[in-house]
Amino acid sequence: MSRSQLPNQWRLQPGRDLALDRPVLMGILNVTPDSFSDGGLHFTPQDAVRRAVQMQQEGATLIDVGGESTRPGSDRVNAADQIDRVVPVIEAITETLSLPISIDTTNAEVADTALKAGATIVNDVSAGEEDLEMLSLAASRQCGLILMHRLLPPDQDVYSTEYAAEPDYEDVVGVVRSFLLERARAAEAVGVAPETIVLDPGLGFGKSVAQNWQLINESDRLADMGYPILGAASRKSFLTAVCGTDVPPAERGPASVAASILQFQGGCRLFRVHDVALHMAGLARAGEPDHGPAMM
Repeated sequence: MSRSQLPNQWRLQPGRDLALDRPVLMGILNVTPDSFSDGGLHFTPQDAVRRAVQMQQEGATLIDVGGESTRPGSDRVNAADQIDRVVPVIEAITETLSLPISIDTTNAEVADTALKAGATIVNDVSAGEEDLEMLSLAASRQCGLILMHRLLPPDQDVYSTEYAAEPDYEDVVGVVRSFLLERARAAEAVGVAPETIVLDPGLGFGKSVAQNWQLINESDRLADMGYPILGAASRKSFLTAVCGTDVPPAERGPASVAASILQFQGGCRLFRVHDVALHMAGLARAGEPDHGPAMM
């Protein structure tokens, strides 16, 4: 699919569309004690708002708030605890900023409460499979909806660098593509508007290091599905293939940008990131007409 054929906007709610004619950054704001990279850093509403303001100043267009870690091996968090974590943060951000907010959850009760608090997007890493009410909720609320591919729930998964044997995909890109199309059609079947849907290949979720890089290098096969694609490589373990196994998550920013540039060149326009300023600079340069292919 050529650049001119890519979806040029994403419907966040009736009367509010987000232009996708350039790279769009979704800043990660984990309100958790145990996220793999920034757990515990933004746990209070005051700290969360300060970080949200900083990310907006650095170039973020969206803020993704989550109250349950999705790192491999993480413990599940019940709906009540997620709500207690995210709602004060969402309310505090909406009082300070006008940026759209995404709620990162697989639980429809959490999503509904977050939407009432001011969020306009649901980011569901289970693609609506974990809570069967999620797709109907998205349809009734007419909100933005992100559907992601994963092989297993996080509490049953391991880091991409820790698989004893690769997960069994005959063609990882083909399997991910088929799954995401099926979930998009399931959402549309219950009334979700196609223009509200974004698809996420789920980098790091149930894929080996090589399989993650295959998904990145063949991003064009995902972009041609006709939906906006979300790139979410930021700081993940498979990046150690290019930055070194001794590099901790917080120092994987340059490798994250390199992966995002490759996805951008394949048609991805949305990026969920920790290092907003770094991605802003790298992706802005990648969008210049005379900028050559990224080197990997």
